[in-house]
Amino acid sequence: MTDIPGYSLLGRVQRPEDLRSLAPSELAHLAVEVRRFLIETLGRVGGHFAANLGTVELSLALHRSLNTPSDRLIWDVGHQAYPHKMLTGRRSRLETIRRFGGLHPFCSRSESEYDAFGVGHSSTSISAAAGMAAAVKIKGESRRVVAVIGDGGMTAGMAFEALNHIGHRKLDVLVVYNDNDMSISENVGALRDRSARLVQRLGLVAPHLTRLPQDAEENEAHLNDPASLFQTLGFKYHGPVDGHDLEALSLAIDQLKTQPGPKLLHVLTVKGKGFEPAEMDPIKYHGVTQFDPVTGEFPKKSAKSKISYTEVFGQWLCEAAEADPRVVGITPAMREGSGLVEFAQRFPERYHDVGIAEQHAVTLAAGLACEGMKPICAIYSTFLQRGYDQLIHDVALQDLPVVFALDRGGLVGADGATHHGSFDLSFLRCIPNMVVMAPSDENECRRMLETGLRLDKPSAVRYPRGHGPGTALDSEVRPLTVGKGRIVREAHGRRQPRVAFLAFGSMVQTAIEAAEILDAVVADMRFVKPLDHDLILELANENDLIVTLEDNVRAGGAGSGVNEVLIAQHHTLPVLNLGLPDHFIEHGTREELLAEIGLDCSGIIRAVQKRLRGRDLDMQIARKL
Repeated sequence: MTDIPGYSLLGRVQRPEDLRSLAPSELAHLAVEVRRFLIETLGRVGGHFAANLGTVELSLALHRSLNTPSDRLIWDVGHQAYPHKMLTGRRSRLETIRRFGGLHPFCSRSESEYDAFGVGHSSTSISAAAGMAAAVKIKGESRRVVAVIGDGGMTAGMAFEALNHIGHRKLDVLVVYNDNDMSISENVGALRDRSARLVQRLGLVAPHLTRLPQDAEENEAHLNDPASLFQTLGFKYHGPVDGHDLEALSLAIDQLKTQPGPKLLHVLTVKGKGFEPAEMDPIKYHGVTQFDPVTGEFPKKSAKSKISYTEVFGQWLCEAAEADPRVVGITPAMREGSGLVEFAQRFPERYHDVGIAEQHAVTLAAGLACEGMKPICAIYSTFLQRGYDQLIHDVALQDLPVVFALDRGGLVGADGATHHGSFDLSFLRCIPNMVVMAPSDENECRRMLETGLRLDKPSAVRYPRGHGPGTALDSEVRPLTVGKGRIVREAHGRRQPRVAFLAFGSMVQTAIEAAEILDAVVADMRFVKPLDHDLILELANENDLIVTLEDNVRAGGAGSGVNEVLIAQHHTLPVLNLGLPDHFIEHGTREELLAEIGLDCSGIIRAVQKRLRGRDLDMQIARKL
């Protein structure tokens, strides 16, 4: 045990077994200390905040009632798992969370035996619990399996697929439905509206009451039986329960854990609980940098000279919608993150937040396109992976004009391996009918979005998190010629052997930095598909080494496409493909991660110099001389 100044109980709890030894009367005070520790720590270092304040009591009740880690406890997404980490031996390292070499941003099996399943993307917990419960049954074990999922995560089809399967097989799973009326933004959908009406009908106090559905249903008889929806799927329903009432929570979990078969505990919580600024604005406090733990105020920001790529997209979308009534914006629960706030306000009839339902978002866009609309699907790169079948089958196969605005392409930093946009160039360039673009600056991003909008085929504009080099926007947005790159730096010709960088997207600026030292030519390729064959061959004929640069895995990426062009022309010029390595990259700042994998300026120069010293290249150059 470790004493913590100012905390009378928290230092006594290193593991769940310590929690179980506390008197029931001490738990409420412990909850206060856990919440205060979170506020003070995250005020210094930042991280996911409001969601974790909402699950303090739930984390205490679950770990006290269950025999973890023998009993499997699976958290969905992991935004809300910081109290869980604190109670399972990681409290002293909480200030390292999301930092290079520190605690993982979400649950990770490699980090702790208490993290039963690795998470980061939404709506996986119930499916994972189903698999674990099935294994327990096959092996004849007695361990319990519990999945915690939020009301935002419950909007995904995968969650209902899992509920349906568990109910069919009558697996021993307890699903804790953490209902706080929030995703990252406010939760949306018919299930959310049902919860709001149910809360009102039962006379409960919950966040749902601030956004009651305006249109009353003709038949609300089903609200008289709140269990009806989940009973249909084969679950025993209990609730709703106040998720901040430790006694009620513990009693409910103790009762349900001994019952066989599928069970669902409906818990009402408040995102940001116990910190008034976060309760009042849970969206603002979802993920935070440093803030004042007393007032909630954030440090004053210096005057911003550069706009982010997300802001460029949001502004362009509003301009496009103003000019063309057929433009429709779609997001899977990422209104703020994808830059759609203004669009949602100005064009509510053409704005679709589908909740955490990426597959539906993509096929919704396809349906709109079939009827002559111009859908823009704004989605993080990492989340498009979830709609990949729909992208191929429903959009590309039918050659429909859907524009995918892919935010967070490449390395995103602190959210780590689950959120890096590492694979999009590889999985997009292999799909027929797709046009794939990667902007090197803010103005290029705007022009590429306009290019996609004017195409009569599917397209994707893939841009990184944060801001670009600060390039001014043209007064009039001009589309690009599809499949044509540009030279952004000429070589002076004084250095031998001659090197040409073929750079894609965010790597163009780094390529220019390296080229200044190496006196190399730099091409901003612009298009990953179709590639500029003429430019590739021209540079191959004029140089001794081609270097491709991309913020994407090397395997199957843009560099592979360049190789294919050269091989098709029987070109034997040496090529150095630089990109993300063939392993998952953990969390840290983007700058730290690029340096770690050798994709910063100095790392690129080292790689090029090493390649230039290669015996094969030396021999080739000697033959030319």
